[in-house]
Amino acid sequence: MSFMNILIYLLALATFMSTLLGGFVILKFRKSLPYFFAFAAGSIIAAAFLDILPEGIDTAAKSAVPVRAVMLTIVGAFFLYSLLEKFFATHHLGGEHPHPHILGPVGAGSLAIHSFLDGAAIGISFQISFSAGLIVALAVIFHDMTDGINTVAVMLRNNHSARSAALFLGLDALAPVLGLVATTFLAIPESALAYILAFFVGEFIYIGASTLLPETRSHPSKRIIAAMALGIILIAALTSLI
Repeated sequence: MSFMNILIYLLALATFMSTLLGGFVILKFRKSLPYFFAFAAGSIIAAAFLDILPEGIDTAAKSAVPVRAVMLTIVGAFFLYSLLEKFFATHHLGGEHPHPHILGPVGAGSLAIHSFLDGAAIGISFQISFSAGLIVALAVIFHDMTDGINTVAVMLRNNHSARSAALFLGLDALAPVLGLVATTFLAIPESALAYILAFFVGEFIYIGASTLLPETRSHPSKRIIAAMALGIILIAALTSLI
């Protein structure tokens, strides 16, 4: 087995552990959930604008997909998730017996798909050059810790149990490993990838702004604002590495 293959496997393991670490932190300190919700809101919205959207536009340009089509997909995804929340409005905020909301698994599942694409990005980057692959891998490893936090935060915010959150956390942790391995077997057409990324942008903006951000308004503590700012700053720093 070559040094390159060993390194790729080690990086795949690191992405797995990084995601689990982020999720277990929020499960361990559930009394501080409002701060995690604020952090998740900042990081998931920042990821949409600073990470996924630029990547989607670049991919669209390479595959001759009109930018307007990308933007319409974003708006359509935002509208679709607003309809989903209205149609499946089974939870009652502040109620005595809140019920699980479908946006929990939908949001967490989409984060897992995004993590799968992150893993695929590592594999593709290593095919370009060793240095490119290493830089992308390190960025994904640190970024996946926030993905773990966001996955659990989305599930808990939508009234799902810690066990369900842990199951989706495991799926999200495994996703980049599968994405990395998948690059040796299949390739997603760039035109399709542009629309997938645009759909994620619309969804993540909705989840951050409509599901997570409202939780911060009921907590006047300045530490809530600091937590949200930390999420934004961290994503901004990580995306600057790529």
